[in-house]
Amino acid sequence: MIVSLALIALGIALLVGGGEALVRGAVGLATIARLTPAVIGLTVVAAGTSIPELAVSGIAAQQGKTELAVANVFGSNIFNILAIIGLTALIRPIQFEGNTVRLEYPVLVIVTLLCLAITQDGSFNRLDAVLCLAIYIGFTAYLVSLVREQVSASEAQELKSEVSEKKSGNQPPRLIISLALVAVGIALLAVGAHATVTGASDLARIFGWSERLIGLTIVSIGTSLPEVVASVMSSLRGRYDIAVGNVIGSNLFNTLVIPGICAMFAPLAVAPALITNDGWWMLGATLVLVPFMLTGCRVSRWEGVLLIAIYGVYLSLLIATPAPP
Repeated sequence: MIVSLALIALGIALLVGGGEALVRGAVGLATIARLTPAVIGLTVVAAGTSIPELAVSGIAAQQGKTELAVANVFGSNIFNILAIIGLTALIRPIQFEGNTVRLEYPVLVIVTLLCLAITQDGSFNRLDAVLCLAIYIGFTAYLVSLVREQVSASEAQELKSEVSEKKSGNQPPRLIISLALVAVGIALLAVGAHATVTGASDLARIFGWSERLIGLTIVSIGTSLPEVVASVMSSLRGRYDIAVGNVIGSNLFNTLVIPGICAMFAPLAVAPALITNDGWWMLGATLVLVPFMLTGCRVSRWEGVLLIAIYGVYLSLLIATPAPP
């Protein structure tokens, strides 16, 4: 058991470090290619915190552990909204602003419903994958064009700040350093994902747990650490929209890109319990933000406590209740 836990801890540490190195390298390459901060922020940086989830689910799917791959996506989405937004609001009340309210959140609700509809047959096939990837690419392209035309001064500054934080120093990025960071990041992600999946599978076997349970708890929480750090730090700096935007953007990436890429190589089998139970929790966690959006677009501290409490109830039921057949 100690070895399995150590593998998971090492794997998650490598995933976080690898994801950060990859994003910094990619931001450098995008800057060298003279892409604007808005474009870089909405593409490279927006996807950056979800790279650990992608690496773990990709390795798990490649090894035939599709239950773990899909559970990681569902678990991360539930954790992101209930735990991360709850924790962030507990530190400092959150104010929703801009395109997060008008566009990104409504699209997330629609995408979550689409995910539930796709998985009702117990499979995520290549046609589903193409559809999801096309939606993500199209939506991202639309966001980029929208920002170029309608971005406010504050939103432009936020995107510029996000990108600046991923650069090393104030000097223009160098090609060789950016390429090296990308290479190191990919290597760390590969090793970290393999260690995490191996440790999680071993732990499941030792305790008689399902890959679903491990994926929905230890693995999904561990791979969501970059979102925790990004959202909490943004909140402490008073950058509320980025704190929420990180979560919503991550959930969009998780729902569309991760299963989309994984299923392009081989169809993903979706466990019955994920369809009948966890998928509905994922939808419920997404919809729980509706009242906040309709009542001042604000999450207070006590509402943050409520979100964390709901996540605690979910974990308790998940651990105490056997998986449906």
